This record gives sequence, structure tokens and C-alpha cells, in this order.
Amino acid sequence: MKISKSMVTTSLELPGHTIVQSLGIVRGISVRSLSMGGSIAAGFRSMLGGSIERYVKLCEQTRQEAFDLLVEHAEEMGANAIVGMRYDANEVLEGVTEVLAYGTAVIVEKK
Repeated sequence: MKISKSMVTTSLELPGHTIVQSLGIVRGISVRSLSMGGSIAAGFRSMLGGSIERYVKLCEQTRQEAFDLLVEHAEEMGANAIVGMRYDANEVLEGVTEVLAYGTAVIVEKK
């Protein structure tokens, strides 16, 4: 079953829908780092201040991958929605970041 982005929420309810079954916790995890060249260029940019576009792009790609894996996991369980969705991020090693997307896979019906 395909889950649209509109069926993923950070709240514990989905407006206009009733949760009829909770299938359990689902997650998606992504681990990324910049290349050596990217790290050096970003380091120079950080000395000047302002937005560091390489890191912004890396973080957004990592979050998107974790989100996509979360949805895939929920779909494999037969869910049609995810509630209580959250992100968590940790530095695994210097310059290596883990992003975890997690929530509860549910089956909902329109009210």
C-alpha cells in the first residue's frame, strides 16, 4: 500500500481519519558524510560565516532518505499512514552523521 506524504504526521491523530489499527514502530535510518574535498570547502566557508550550502544539501538529502525508508518500512507492514513521526540525529564519527526517522505505522479510515 502506497503512503502519501499527507498521510504522515507528527501528531498522534490524522485529521479526518480514525485509527483502526496500530501496527507498531517503524523507522528509517541514513548515515552520511561529506567527501574530503567537500569538508575542506565547507570548513573554509564556516570561517567566513553564513549558510554552508554543502552541509545544508547533505542534511536535507540524509533526512529525505531516512523519511523514504521510514515510509517504505510502514508500507511493508501494511500501513496506510504514520503518526507521531519524528527525526533524531547523532554524530557517529567526526563528520559522519546518522539521521533516524521514526513513528508509528497505522491503518486509518476516513471519518
